[in-house]
Amino acid sequence: MLVAADEHLSAQGILDRIDGGDAPINESSVYRTLSLFAELGLVRESRLDETATWELFHDDAAIHLVCARCGHVIHHDTDLVHELRRSLEGRGDFVPAEIDVRVVGRCDSCEPAVSDS
Repeated sequence: MLVAADEHLSAQGILDRIDGGDAPINESSVYRTLSLFAELGLVRESRLDETATWELFHDDAAIHLVCARCGHVIHHDTDLVHELRRSLEGRGDFVPAEIDVRVVGRCDSCEPAVSDS
């Protein structure tokens, strides 16, 4: 489901996509499965707004660029996250387990065109 989605999905969004199948699946089953997949390192939970969303696992190198208008999420790979991890680890009093950077703005589809005047 997440492989074909090409977007972050909530548990309810996943349930909505599989609800037409032969076997009834409830929301708690989806949550338990996502929790297990997260423990196995297959998926990753992100909080891009007040709702938890899920995506295929990726390392910390990706920054989430979130469109404030349409909600589209772009993964931006950068060395800055690795630099942040090294800086935090260099403190000596803190070891980061996961870094999840979110930047809110507008995507190209939602940004108004710049006039030529």
